[in-house]
Amino acid sequence: MSRPFFPAMDHVHMAHALRLAEQGLHTTQPNPRVGCVIARGDTVLGTGWHQRAGEPHAEVHALREAGTAARGATAYVTLEPCAHFGRTPPCADALIAAGVGRVVIAHEDPFDKVAGAGIEKLRAADIGVQVGLMRDAAHELNIGFFSRIQRGRPWVRVKLAMSLDGRTALANGSSKWITGDAARADVQRWRARASAILSASGTVLADDPHLTVRLPGEARFVPPLRAIVDTTLRTPASAHVLDGTAPSVLLHAPDVPVPAHLADVPRVAIRRDERGGLDLAAVLHWLALQDANEVHVEAGPALCGALLAAGLADELLVYIAPVLLGDSARPMLHLPPLDDMASRWKLYTVDRRQVGDDTRLQLRPHAVVPAKPGVQ
Repeated sequence: MSRPFFPAMDHVHMAHALRLAEQGLHTTQPNPRVGCVIARGDTVLGTGWHQRAGEPHAEVHALREAGTAARGATAYVTLEPCAHFGRTPPCADALIAAGVGRVVIAHEDPFDKVAGAGIEKLRAADIGVQVGLMRDAAHELNIGFFSRIQRGRPWVRVKLAMSLDGRTALANGSSKWITGDAARADVQRWRARASAILSASGTVLADDPHLTVRLPGEARFVPPLRAIVDTTLRTPASAHVLDGTAPSVLLHAPDVPVPAHLADVPRVAIRRDERGGLDLAAVLHWLALQDANEVHVEAGPALCGALLAAGLADELLVYIAPVLLGDSARPMLHLPPLDDMASRWKLYTVDRRQVGDDTRLQLRPHAVVPAKPGVQ
């Protein structure tokens, strides 16, 4: 089957729709980020983007702005219009009622209540539909949504800050601050786009982090769930992650008694793996059941290394500071030993950029050695 032909102006309008969708990067969870442009030729008649779950979708905003001019025009949508009644009516029906003549879609919706039904409904109404324009960019924008729907687990992004010699903390545990102000501000934006921030009780005990989103101005975002892997329930009642400023949950082994000081704290029992730590695949499955699309991991070398070794880390976000911490400092990851170089973890670079004085690498694994270390 030949690929559909898209004129240059189609690319212009779809790129515009993708930029609109990006405005929902921090606000639409658990819904996907979607943008829509209604146009006739090179004239834009209406634009819209999905702003928050439960509120009108991108197509509705764009159609309202276009008004009666939408009749016979082309709608450019970054994700297949929905065909079912959820918290809002079907967007496919709204496009049909508006009388648009053509719909260009970047990517099909994998959600089972849509999954081609929106496209079929539009075509049944004699509306011309083309799919696949700027598909990769649309997928990347909603990589966590696609992961949750298609794989049954969130997209896992592991954030690491290290020195040039690959160290994340001094031997005494001190790690504030390896990177500079610009890098730490950049991390806040990555936190904000996540559905959950995953950490471990060891990090809580060592650093007492808040694990909240601190963005300047009046930025709207859905506060990420702070999920703490705490196998034996050793998080103190005074920990900042239990301060109520954002939702939190402790993930622990089912056979561990609950201390009195944690009796009223949200907790979920997760089965152990064969090494006695929590089954990390089960942790991610539970997070997916909570509609988590992207999980941002900020933890020590044990949890971060375990996720990578188990093939559960989809992406590494590494900030490299131009400093040296020496041989006695703590390593970036705890990974099982390898017998030969052929078994090494291979990564490819998605993005590389300067953030203040630091370098940020966005890396993804080519393949992961199927080891399953436990985490305490």
